[in-house]
Amino acid sequence: MCDAAGRPATVGDALGMLDRALDYLTAADAASLPVAVQAETLRALERAEARHTAARARVLGAFAAQGGFEDDGHRSARTWLKWQTRVTHGAAVAAVAWARRLAAHPVTAGALATGELSRSWARQICEWTDRLPPDRRDDADEILVAAARGGASLATLGGLAQEMYERCASGEDGDDGFADRWFRLGITFRGAGRAQGDLTPECAAALSAVLEALGKKAGPEDTRTSWQRRHDALEEACRRLIRAGMVPGRAGQPTQVLVHMSLGELRGFSGGSAAEAAWAAARASQPGWLTGPAAQAAACDATLIPVVTGHVDWSVLDHLTDAFLLSHLPGPHPDGQQPGAGQPAGTGMAAGTGMSADASQPAGAGMPAGTVPRPLSPAARDRLRRALLGLAIDALSGPGGLAARLRAALDGTPLTTLSLPLDIGAATETIPAHLRRAVTTRHPHCVFPGCDQPASACDVHHLTPRARGGPTSLHNLVPLCTFHHQIAIHRWGWALTLHPDGTTTATSPDRTRTLHSHGPPTRAA
Repeated sequence: MCDAAGRPATVGDALGMLDRALDYLTAADAASLPVAVQAETLRALERAEARHTAARARVLGAFAAQGGFEDDGHRSARTWLKWQTRVTHGAAVAAVAWARRLAAHPVTAGALATGELSRSWARQICEWTDRLPPDRRDDADEILVAAARGGASLATLGGLAQEMYERCASGEDGDDGFADRWFRLGITFRGAGRAQGDLTPECAAALSAVLEALGKKAGPEDTRTSWQRRHDALEEACRRLIRAGMVPGRAGQPTQVLVHMSLGELRGFSGGSAAEAAWAAARASQPGWLTGPAAQAAACDATLIPVVTGHVDWSVLDHLTDAFLLSHLPGPHPDGQQPGAGQPAGTGMAAGTGMSADASQPAGAGMPAGTVPRPLSPAARDRLRRALLGLAIDALSGPGGLAARLRAALDGTPLTTLSLPLDIGAATETIPAHLRRAVTTRHPHCVFPGCDQPASACDVHHLTPRARGGPTSLHNLVPLCTFHHQIAIHRWGWALTLHPDGTTTATSPDRTRTLHSHGPPTRAA
């Protein structure tokens, strides 16, 4: 229902009108609308977004103040939003932040509610005036909002805010000078990150210079966008800083890679047990864990520390226990025949081995069909399983190895469900110093055709990967800049060939382009 002025009479009526309006706009044929109508629609939707933000902040603030989230069993408005409105953690945090921000800035909240300020401008004004003393913020908001109404640009508003800050700071004691800077790196899905912050002019100028210098196109094969190049430039700058030994606590050491392999993989099996596979999948979702091409690229030029892990496979342990019982304590056959009756001497189970005399046959293979293990009490069966597991560890680790520690952990404690480290090797420097010097002397810059990045800023790449038996020797090593190594070779699949005369050829993944370090690029016929 609506009143005489056409306004909704209740909140429910307003929400219904909002739904109907959005239904119409989302179903409209936008391409058939005149350009002027499209432009006006975009302006109106921007005002609607601002007013939506203000309305949600008011309702959310009241909801949180009254503890409404507790009625649904939640401890905060943020967690309630995540569950009830199906938004991400970041979106819920942002919604709560808007409620708090606008409660502290009523002037800006009013301008947002009338659509006079966009949401992004309102946030920027609040961040600027938050740097001022609390008793000056309302006046500052009034000045900045009035200037925005008058048509001032965002840059002009920023200048006014800076002038107000400097005037306030000149009369304040105890200002540490750090209120104008902050940086936050949030770790998101599978170790990816999202950066936010305010940089000082000096920091922004320094970062801009670094990104501009390292973010240029690397050659005709470089199809990254400018934003992607700037991202990779930031990573490259950090890599160079680490490689140069300028980061405290690393002593100039190169990247260290922990190579995790299951015991099944170590023994040459096609795959580990299901438990090991599940463990590996879970580990792969943790920050800093690399698999596939990214892991291969990182391992090209890094210090390697092998870590062999194992996991107690309960089904295999139960099978081993049953096999042992069949060979030592078999139960009666259903027809009354004694297991093993009539067998020639020496053809039964070898004493204490759990294997038949024919070592190629598993335990229980010589038993008549229907033979079952003699039942044991749960306590006795558990002691047997522990004993068999201890023997298995002994067999794998040998005397004096890690088995003693693992076996000691079994005495009087529940069997672990966590993956156990069976062996950790010593750190191995992938590229010895003398080979690295030889590689960079032979090629003083990146060997990818057309790239002039100095070798001092390059990784050393194995032409034939170590995983395929490629040796760490001079004829198999070349310097590659981070882009051509990490992205062009390992991610995109370019193939690089080193010729006897020291020149190189790069071939695109689809083999339609060939680049020569000694001539112009060509295309395959």
